[in-house]
Amino acid sequence: MKHVTRRDFMKSSMAAGLSLALPFSRVRGANDDIRAAVVGFRGHGRTHINAYLKIPGVRVVALCDADKDILARGVKESKARNQKVDAYSDVRKLLENKDIDVVSTATPNHWHALVTVWSCQAGKDVCVEKPVSHNIFEGRKMVEAARKYNRIVQADLDLRSNEGLTEAVRYIQQGQLGNIVVVRGFCYKRRSSMGKVSGPQKVPESVDYNLWCGPAPFGPLMRKNLHYDWHWVWATGCGEIGNNGPHQLDVCRWVLGQSKLPKRVMSIGGRFGYEDDGQTPNTQIAIFDYEPAPIIYEVRGLPAMKGDSNMDIYRAVSTSGVVMRSGRPSPSPNTGVVVQCQDGYVDLTGLAAYNNNGEEIKRFKSSSPGPQASFIKAVRSRKIADIRTDILEGHLSTSLCHMGNISYRIGTESPNEQIREVIRGDKDTLEAFERFQDHLSANGVNLNKAPAVLGPWLRMNSKKERFFGKFSRRANKLLTRDYRKPFIVPEQV
Repeated sequence: MKHVTRRDFMKSSMAAGLSLALPFSRVRGANDDIRAAVVGFRGHGRTHINAYLKIPGVRVVALCDADKDILARGVKESKARNQKVDAYSDVRKLLENKDIDVVSTATPNHWHALVTVWSCQAGKDVCVEKPVSHNIFEGRKMVEAARKYNRIVQADLDLRSNEGLTEAVRYIQQGQLGNIVVVRGFCYKRRSSMGKVSGPQKVPESVDYNLWCGPAPFGPLMRKNLHYDWHWVWATGCGEIGNNGPHQLDVCRWVLGQSKLPKRVMSIGGRFGYEDDGQTPNTQIAIFDYEPAPIIYEVRGLPAMKGDSNMDIYRAVSTSGVVMRSGRPSPSPNTGVVVQCQDGYVDLTGLAAYNNNGEEIKRFKSSSPGPQASFIKAVRSRKIADIRTDILEGHLSTSLCHMGNISYRIGTESPNEQIREVIRGDKDTLEAFERFQDHLSANGVNLNKAPAVLGPWLRMNSKKERFFGKFSRRANKLLTRDYRKPFIVPEQV
């Protein structure tokens, strides 16, 4: 009989389904409870808590938040359900608890990587909210930590949990409508001004500001609201393309079957319609140069027109004159993906396929167990294949958002004529920019007086996950950040 080395065993195990045959923090049978902790639950973390409460065999046993008022509320709500939870303000203390098996984190973006890496090092599996990272360096370290410590780490990009969407993607990839021409993602979601302050603001007394800042600079609070508005400040957030974009861009990349970063990226945008303390664009186009088809992603934070409460619907016209629509007039967000093919298009939000005459030819039925359900399934099976969005997929999709932001951040305000000259060879991007102008004009924004930022085309080495060529020195500086001790995402995880 041939002797099987440990290396041979590991190689065959991975080939047989990427199964992680590893212990939890304690030995358990298939029916033993999984003990979950949720870190950061002022907002979307509550969705994680509610999801776990519905899954048999899962108990939420710990909560963590740097805001003691939020933490106290969570403990009170758990007590009302006759459930005892341990409460922590410092995630490092939580991770010392060996009676916790999995960690869900929905903290602000700048904390996602550290919570994930530290959790992996502590032997916990992780479900991490979008965007999985604050920068591209962090995302790669999260992947490395998951693999090194053999942990199940799921990116909470929940669209892949929809069975109808899976069927629609398969339909496209089978060539039912011919080759893909362009993949179009969008997020039209109202964002009002966050206001403007004249000096440092008082941090809420309930917040441990040192822990809240963590890896980010421990500077004065220069905005009215500590919570949520951190999305629109580069030190802690990633703008709308980072806030909602990972969902749609993950689907865009999935449709294209791409497991790497695009060869080029360019962004056009600005913060229009008001002056406030926000730094990120509220109106943006990002173009990702994949082959054989590009991705064009659009952000709109202003309404359909000035004084209106409704958001725009998505309406684009192909180079052959086909009108593609998604959504309906409503104050609610219009977000989604439209895949333009040779013989029609698929609205992956409405889950319907159309021919080039705009006639519906197929509809897909929506059904989703939710991302936490697939995460728990994978935690039990130890199979990466059971995760709908493994951390590697989440890292790649989130990196698209970061790439678009980097092009924007090193760009310059440019007149319309210059922008049109740069993109005139790409009719689809030019059409998107014309709609961009029309949308802003409807909101009283004159681009001749408030010009858009034109980001440069940046070339990406996907294998190294670094930019090269012109502008690469400036762009590569934004792949990571200066970390504040002791909250450092390490080079060696």
